Amino acid sequence: MSTTSPREVVPELGPLLGRLADPAVGPARGLALDDVRFALLSELFELGGAARQFAAEGDVPAAASSLGRHGLLEAWERAVAAVAARVTERIDARLRGAAAESRLPRRRLARLLLDDEERRAISVRLGVAGGPFVVALDALEHTVPGVGRTEAGLAAWHDALGHVARRLEVAWERLSAAAGDEEAAWDAEIERVRHWRRPRWPLWAITAMVFGVALYLGLVLGGFVPAPGVLRPFAEYWWSR
Repeated sequence: MSTTSPREVVPELGPLLGRLADPAVGPARGLALDDVRFALLSELFELGGAARQFAAEGDVPAAASSLGRHGLLEAWERAVAAVAARVTERIDARLRGAAAESRLPRRRLARLLLDDEERRAISVRLGVAGGPFVVALDALEHTVPGVGRTEAGLAAWHDALGHVARRLEVAWERLSAAAGDEEAAWDAEIERVRHWRRPRWPLWAITAMVFGVALYLGLVLGGFVPAPGVLRPFAEYWWSR
């Protein structure tokens, strides 16, 4: 393969990533994920920088490997984990806020907050967004052995890398949408907590009991009902006044 510059060996990732690298992309249904997106981009650019360093040293296979399946997949999995943590934190925070408004007892709130199993399930569901991206990574990996041999091998790796970047852009959009859906799925439960009211029946039961006792005592002291033995001394004292 003829001599090529590092940037010819390893293309700029920004243009390949499309909207993923667009600073103007807004939050998903009010869920701010820009910091996670920027962290993912930073990892990708660091991988690209390392790959160009290998290319500058003449080690083209190492350049392709450093921007290969392993590093790209790890960066994606960290992004998914960060988004899952953001979603679960938001759900728990909204539940706590709603409980504070309605004065829901802490014991009942504790049963509503996400447990470890629910957190894992959310993370798994979010990770599904990266399915096509992972398939593209597998295809990229198959092109790595031919990168340092021929121009055609390098071209095949470039094509596969471009496909990976496009799949990652779509995967991020799906991940963002799925994160919004996961939070929205809790809207009804959060509203139910917000509108919770303490049951009134204990208050009414105590009021009725007090009223009944007062009525009975009034009838006894008024002479309308015979005084029972336990109340007889008190009734006679009352009548003697």
